[in-house]
Amino acid sequence: MMSARRTLAGALLLLLLLGGAAAIACARWLHPVAEADEALAAGDWERARLSYALAEARFDRLPAVRQLLARDYARVVGAQMWIAYHQQRYDEVIDKAQHAPAAAEPHLWSGLAFYAMSRGDGKPDQQFGWLSRAEEELRRAVEAAPADWDAKYDFELVTRLAAALRKSPKVPPNQLMQLLRPQQRPAAKSGRHIG
Repeated sequence: MMSARRTLAGALLLLLLLGGAAAIACARWLHPVAEADEALAAGDWERARLSYALAEARFDRLPAVRQLLARDYARVVGAQMWIAYHQQRYDEVIDKAQHAPAAAEPHLWSGLAFYAMSRGDGKPDQQFGWLSRAEEELRRAVEAAPADWDAKYDFELVTRLAAALRKSPKVPPNQLMQLLRPQQRPAAKSGRHIG
């Protein structure tokens, strides 16, 4: 009886030791992510971007760990897209979204990047092309996450803009949002003169 208890206690201690070692190894492995999170919270986007890139490189070296910690990997890639988007590095967002996991919302970020590019200075046909790509990517974002109201709003906005731009293709990029505003009709003058 005593021998069975000792064996069970030894097995439990071994499991606790292995679990503790695994937790320490995981914390050390994710240290660049913690540093990036701190830099992002402090507003140091460049340091955060570099730390997230280091963390992504670690995940890419070991695909088994990337699958095991899929949620952390998606957060790392999503944070990089967020930073690139806010630094107006739209080409970088689009490139990263092509290889990003679904949990990082790649279609949302690439759709937003294409939309932002459509609002920049460019030729009207370029503008319409980017807006069409934004519409397609945001449609995929809504399909991937039907409960995401941000994606739904962005998709509806871009869809309405694309439809209005099809009707008036020569609108300059800085007046793109004017297409959504209803045009006021001049008030009809009454036949009677008052006053």
